[in-house]
Amino acid sequence: MPDANSTPFYDYAALVDGLDRYLRLRTTVIGMKLFDTVEAMEAVPRIRRPEDKIHTTDQIVAQACRLGWTVGITQDDLVGAQCGAVIGLHPQDSEWLSGEHMAGVWFETPADAAAHQEAMDVVPHGTYAAMAVSPLTSGRLDPPDICLIYATPAQMILFINGLQWTGYKKLEWGCVGESACADSWGRALKTGEPSLSIPCFAERRYGGVMEDELLMAIPPSFLPGIIDGLTALSKNGLRYPIPQYGIQGDARAGLSASYG
Repeated sequence: MPDANSTPFYDYAALVDGLDRYLRLRTTVIGMKLFDTVEAMEAVPRIRRPEDKIHTTDQIVAQACRLGWTVGITQDDLVGAQCGAVIGLHPQDSEWLSGEHMAGVWFETPADAAAHQEAMDVVPHGTYAAMAVSPLTSGRLDPPDICLIYATPAQMILFINGLQWTGYKKLEWGCVGESACADSWGRALKTGEPSLSIPCFAERRYGGVMEDELLMAIPPSFLPGIIDGLTALSKNGLRYPIPQYGIQGDARAGLSASYG
């Protein structure tokens, strides 16, 4: 988790403007933050609460990135243990680890279901009482623990190229299948590292995620460097949308524009 005692300054509007300028994102870039107390979450300006409705975390995230809302939840607002356990609001106890509710639905045997639960990246339980999401440009979660960015595969690979422009390292992720929020916000909250996921059935059914969208969960501290990387790539002619060169043409002219 990010250091709670540090409060770096981010120009959120400039960061989102940079992402939109170079990637033409279709959805709102949002922040997610965990809170020690419900009172701290409810003190966020203009925060909405689900009131009498029970949601999945996917729906709460979607209300921020698709509708532009600032929304806060506790475990009581979530439909079950699976959503809450990923963000540390529900215990990862023996019942949850058994995955018995998923056996015969997503996995053939109870052993397969339990192996899936064990493989998930989750925030340890016991520290946080609430969570909120909000459009990054609102500045209401200053700073958020992580940012969530939905993008097409073409947009996402350029985002990753921007991330790797300086201080290159190979990025490696996993895929737990169903409950893929553990691959994105679960892993990013737990490790503080950029975390890419293929959104799962539930995220698409309940969270409004489009068929062609991937999800990157990433601490805000990475974004300034990514914008710098995207700027450099753009100067080199490596931009979104990526123009099709043609599958039968002579590739030398196209490659020479970049490599000489």
